Amino acid sequence: METCTNAPEKGTLYGVSVGPGDPENLTLKAVRVLKAADVIAAPSTGRNRQTALGIVADYIAGKPIVDCLTPMSKDLAVVARAHDKIADDICALLDEGKDVAFITLGDAGVYSTYYYTHERVVARGYRAEVVPGVTSFCDAAARLGRPLCEGSEPLLVVPVSTGDTEALLDVPANKVFMKSGKAIGALRDTLAERGELDDAAAVANSGLADEQLCEHFADLDVERGYFSVVLYRKGAHKAGEGEGGRLS
Repeated sequence: METCTNAPEKGTLYGVSVGPGDPENLTLKAVRVLKAADVIAAPSTGRNRQTALGIVADYIAGKPIVDCLTPMSKDLAVVARAHDKIADDICALLDEGKDVAFITLGDAGVYSTYYYTHERVVARGYRAEVVPGVTSFCDAAARLGRPLCEGSEPLLVVPVSTGDTEALLDVPANKVFMKSGKAIGALRDTLAERGELDDAAAVANSGLADEQLCEHFADLDVERGYFSVVLYRKGAHKAGEGEGGRLS
């Protein structure tokens, strides 16, 4: 008699936002999903991978880890092939009935590479769910004890290394400058030239051992500030800076 075996139910992909650095910023849902997942997928772009894995280390001990190689290239075809390969690897695991938690710094919806994988996996008919998290700029504002915006103040998020920063500086809004990378020094110089450097604060490597909390952007060590967030608010230096504080 021929024996029929049912194929395993396909697994689910979870895009798990892990926050900017402090493991205590993980949400309860993120912790639950990480503990329940069969496999952890980690974007391998050098320091990003190590940072994300360090944040979730207490909840993934012993779980297999899949490296998701995402080259830092401006060649869109190269990047697309890399994301296709990541989707292939994850879908193969989902076909085995395994749930995969793809960890990503900050929040998955803010300049994360996760959604490139999410969209490909969903397009192939698999289940995928996003677990939101604390953004780097919300964390930075909390650590500095200052609001991002109040009342009717608008807030503009500017990707420094990939956007037209000069064109956005004149927009009447409070600003978050992120994805600065090596351009962080140029941003500081530009704000100084405009006479607006005193209106900006900065946080680098938030929640990590080498973090820098700078009430004044001018005090930031730009050589160590690759993972940095700059908060700009017109007149901030006149509004009693330093009255807030951080909880450690």
